[in-house]
Amino acid sequence: MTARAHPSAVIEAGARLGSNVVVGPFCHIGPGAELRDGVELASHVVVMGETCVGSRTKIFPFTSIGAPSQDLKAGGKGGRLVVGSDCVIREGVTINAGGGGEGDETRVGDRCVLLAYCHVAHDCRLGESVILSNNVLLGGHVRIGDHAMIGGASAVHQYARIGAHAFVAGFSGVEGDVLPFTIASGNRAHLFGLNLVGLRRRGFSSERIARLRAAYRLLFAREALSEPSPLAVRAEALSKLDEGDADIALMVEFLRAPSSRPVCAPRAGRAT
Repeated sequence: MTARAHPSAVIEAGARLGSNVVVGPFCHIGPGAELRDGVELASHVVVMGETCVGSRTKIFPFTSIGAPSQDLKAGGKGGRLVVGSDCVIREGVTINAGGGGEGDETRVGDRCVLLAYCHVAHDCRLGESVILSNNVLLGGHVRIGDHAMIGGASAVHQYARIGAHAFVAGFSGVEGDVLPFTIASGNRAHLFGLNLVGLRRRGFSSERIARLRAAYRLLFAREALSEPSPLAVRAEALSKLDEGDADIALMVEFLRAPSSRPVCAPRAGRAT
């Protein structure tokens, strides 16, 4: 089945539409856009720049994706935007393209859900099955791991990282990196332990959660925090407990990766 477009939609020459694409009323598809098979644009959707939208993704009204970075240093130049397959992008969402330099790219993974009025800034990278609740704001170059979830009206500082399976509670201001499998909350956000609800919903066994709990305690328990060793030293100690455990290896990899942001930690007296 060929693409179907409402008569009021504007599809510029050069735009590429796959089979079964539906373009609703008053949408504007720019010349560099590619909509793969089964994409649906409800109405009043703008797709700009070098943007590729993956198969079966659904985009709701008054969304704008692929616009150039809002970073004033970029001078209005636009990079690339790649949105994965089977995503849901709700009303009023804005996703900016990469910053305009060579290789600059914003990427949203497969099966992501971006609820109303979220903003994803230039050069962000979202993994698979990420959920952004209403009004979440991501600064430039934010990295979010697979299955992470960010609660409504939260803001994430540019260059911060949110690890896989992490949860950020609503109304949080995230300045630092949030470890995989943990829950963070507050302004400014601190850790509150493991994301137990999310992990159980995704089928993590009791044994698997127990190993993660032991890893968390090694990093942040009161006795660990009372010692003068920096987090990097505790991360090395954690690496010795890896023994082929992919979850702990992911935490160690996250801690070892270069970052310009500090790692979120529990508030004094809350580590368990």
